[in-house]
Amino acid sequence: MFNWAVVFLIIAIIAGVLGFGGIAGTAVDLAKIAFFIGLILALVFWLSGRRGPPR
Repeated sequence: MFNWAVVFLIIAIIAGVLGFGGIAGTAVDLAKIAFFIGLILALVFWLSGRRGPPR
């Protein structure tokens, strides 16, 4: 999940530099959502004593 947050953040930075404000804003929002979902899942797995989702 954190990987997706980084990908969307990089897309937002590139889009912002190139002047695509709408795309950059959307990518930043997606990066924030992916980051917080990953953070919540990490806390849930940590509190429940699991090492992560089953593979």
